[in-house]
Amino acid sequence: MKKISVLGSGIVGQTLADGLLEHGYEVLRASRDPNKLADWKAGAGKKAHTGTFEEAVAYSDVLVLSVKGTAAEAVIEGLGPEALAGKTVIDTTNPIADEAPTHGVLKFFTNLDESLFERLQAAAPKARFVKAFSSVGNALMVDPDFGGQRPTMFICGNDEAAKGTAVEILDQFGWETEDLGRAEAARAIEPMCMLWCIPGLLHNRWNHAFKLLKK
Repeated sequence: MKKISVLGSGIVGQTLADGLLEHGYEVLRASRDPNKLADWKAGAGKKAHTGTFEEAVAYSDVLVLSVKGTAAEAVIEGLGPEALAGKTVIDTTNPIADEAPTHGVLKFFTNLDESLFERLQAAAPKARFVKAFSSVGNALMVDPDFGGQRPTMFICGNDEAAKGTAVEILDQFGWETEDLGRAEAARAIEPMCMLWCIPGLLHNRWNHAFKLLKK
C-alpha cells in the first residue's frame, strides 16, 4: 500500500485525498488543527488518517501541498528544510493575492520573474518539489470526463524521480502530462490558473481544462 500525506483542510485537499483513496492509496490528511478533519476521517474509511503537518511529514515520503497560496511559504518554513529533505512535495498552490479580480482576472502576489513554486523550493532546497494540479479547478482534478479525451496537466520541477511520481498519480487520475522542465517553468504554469478562472469568473463556466495538441 502506498502512503501519501495531503497538507490542507480545504476543498482541494479533500478532493485529492478522496481521489488518492479511491485509487488505492493510504492517506494522511493534515491540518494545523486536525479536529477540522474529523468529519472527513469518519466518512473516508480505514485507509484515511488525520494529523498535524509534522505528523504528515513523518508519515510519508510523498506529500501533496494543498494549502492556500498565501500560507504556503509559512507552512514550508515552519516544517523546516531538514524535515523535508528527500521528500517529494507535489505543489498544487497558486500565488493568488487577497484582492478582488479585475474583469475576471485574478491578482497574484508574484510577478513573471518569479513563482511561488520557486520560493517554496528555495525555502526547502533538499525537498523534491513538483508543480502539478495548479491549472484546473478541484472538481476536475480526479477522473475528469471529457468524452474519453485526456486533458493535459503541465508540471515542472528539478528532480526527475519526483516528477515520475507525480506523472504516475496523474495517469491514474486520468490526465496526460506535459513536463515543462525545471522549476523556472512555474513562472508560466502558475498564471494558467488566471486563464482557467476567467470563464468561471465572467460567465460562471467552470467545466473546462487545457489540452496540448501535438503533430
